[in-house]
Amino acid sequence: MCAVCSLQAQAHAVLVRRPPKAAPSSAATEGTHRHARHSPALAARSRACRRPDSTTVVRPRSDERHASPPTHPPLRDPMTQAPRRVGLIGLGTMGGLMARSLIEAGHEVVGHDPAPACRARLRRSGGRALASNTEVARAAEVLICSLPSSAALNAVVADLQQAGAPSARQLVVETSTLPLADKLAAAAALRRQGRQMVDAPISGTATPTPQQAWIMYLSGTRAACREAAALARAFTLDAPHVGPLGTGTKLKFAANHLVAIYNVAYAEMVTLCRRMGLDPAVALQHLGHSPYLGTGAMRLRVPFMIERRYEPATMKMALWQKDMQVIGEMARSVHCPTPLFDACASLYTGAMAMGLGESDTAATAEVLGRLAGDRGLPRLAADGVRRG
Repeated sequence: MCAVCSLQAQAHAVLVRRPPKAAPSSAATEGTHRHARHSPALAARSRACRRPDSTTVVRPRSDERHASPPTHPPLRDPMTQAPRRVGLIGLGTMGGLMARSLIEAGHEVVGHDPAPACRARLRRSGGRALASNTEVARAAEVLICSLPSSAALNAVVADLQQAGAPSARQLVVETSTLPLADKLAAAAALRRQGRQMVDAPISGTATPTPQQAWIMYLSGTRAACREAAALARAFTLDAPHVGPLGTGTKLKFAANHLVAIYNVAYAEMVTLCRRMGLDPAVALQHLGHSPYLGTGAMRLRVPFMIERRYEPATMKMALWQKDMQVIGEMARSVHCPTPLFDACASLYTGAMAMGLGESDTAATAEVLGRLAGDRGLPRLAADGVRRG
């Protein structure tokens, strides 16, 4: 059995073992349809992702050696968990979606972000925007961090130190994709403050229904991960415990390593189709749902490439550059050759040079198109302005 088939078989086995999830509510479904009606680009991508039989497909984003000090009570049992007061630190694309989903699930949400627009979005969702991370830490029972950089994480750790020791051990669910060493250092600092961190990166992209697509890789002590999983039910499809602290970040690196290669492979396929005179939409229709070739990444990204419209982005090219750097550094630190990953990196850099930093990572298709002699430009964004 080839590696791809083996991975698909393993994924199928995991899905078979999982109990069925409740169907999304009619309100959630209506929200998705309403979003598509007001966004022609999203509606077109939805049509492109239909099977040949026109069936619509939903798109698929121990640290036991350090025991807790006896001065703190144990973490809350998630099986008896009532709605919580949750603090969101970082209210960007992913943090904003988590906040909204938690509010809809009945939790009280407070949060902070340096961007006024992000704070305003939290208020519109029904949450309470506070003036600082320190205030969030003092007001919340449990914290969730969604941050863009290691510098931001270090700043948050310092802010939590200023907030003082919590009266009960406070759980910190750290969801960012950052260097492993930086995450482990933050966990150690938080432990000294009387807080316990769970490493919890998310596999998934911006979507109005994260409950249907996001997987959160929880790593840390089993008790802490169970508590985090209880909250994550509000905004994930699944939140498995994958191992000791740091395992989640390693798994996210492995996942994004594949995504980096898949994006470029699909862009190359689309370019080849165009050069042969084959409509790439035909290729997507017949390959996108193939049990051998089809993937969620293909069904998400190829419609962008077909339309040549890359905004609004599910993952911005500029932010993806950070992930590429982090994964490359990890590979070098463990002396792992990554020839395919390294070859893809120049395509993402080329997209940045073309002014596509705010575009979806699917815009690598424009770089390959230029190399193939296509001098066309991506279509206008929704507001009529070509970015870059």
